[in-house]
Amino acid sequence: MYRYSESKLDTFQERYKDRARLLIKCPDKQGIVAAVSTFLHEQGANIVASNQYTVDPEGGEFFMRLEFEIKGLSEQVEQLKEKFQFVAEQMDMEWRIAMMSEFKNVAIFVSKEPHCLLELLWEWQSGDLLANIKVVISNHEMAREMVEAAGIPFYHVPVTKEQKREAEEKQNEILKKYDIELIILARYMQILSPRFVEKYESKIINIHHSFLPAFIGAKPYERAYDRGVKMIGATSHYVTNDLDEGPIIEQDIDRVNHEQNAADLKKIGQSIERRVLARAVKWHLEDRILVHGNKTIIFE
Repeated sequence: MYRYSESKLDTFQERYKDRARLLIKCPDKQGIVAAVSTFLHEQGANIVASNQYTVDPEGGEFFMRLEFEIKGLSEQVEQLKEKFQFVAEQMDMEWRIAMMSEFKNVAIFVSKEPHCLLELLWEWQSGDLLANIKVVISNHEMAREMVEAAGIPFYHVPVTKEQKREAEEKQNEILKKYDIELIILARYMQILSPRFVEKYESKIINIHHSFLPAFIGAKPYERAYDRGVKMIGATSHYVTNDLDEGPIIEQDIDRVNHEQNAADLKKIGQSIERRVLARAVKWHLEDRILVHGNKTIIFE
């Protein structure tokens, strides 16, 4: 299984070694697309995918995602970034260029429920999650065996109300050691402090066990059962200091009926959580998400 994953990832990196993604956010004005496409043409690039969206053509925000290829790009990407800076300044752009062959370093946080962690590990082992899963951090020991069996370092960092700050300092040391670019909260049942969150703006993805904004907080399936709901769902979002109110990335639902009790709803809900979180993580890894205020622009 692991050899298959490594082979598949190696094949992807070789195939796309000369391809990159360009993501742009700027005030909307005439000539943005022309300026970008002209620049890439002058660099000998072939644009292979292009998406754009404007909130409002009259003074709104403009978003763009391009994939392009240039022969020998990996050797000249830094020079390309320097040249593009002139175009970016003319258009007042926030932008970045990401090589498709360079996978992001990921850390997964988990507590006692392993279903989302297992989904991510399966996607990674099968070669469908294009990331370097560098480490798993948990406030419990229960996931150690499954994580280490996959060849991933596991760190047990207990968290209590009295030593929460010390625990987060230890977590930050681990994240720095592995040069982490994305944190996935795979049912990590701890609230992160503002000082922790601000270090990773739009780089922490959470899975919430309900269809936000309904049933925010604890025991959502019990509350959904008591309310007699006919559908349940899950929400994946970026973490901000407003609890469960960060920019939503993905949501999904399943129908339920009166014959199903709270335990049934939880089982169904966990299945939804797995697929919603996996989709959100993949979109982030593929640079398909641009944050706009408390919303997301997603180019699928």
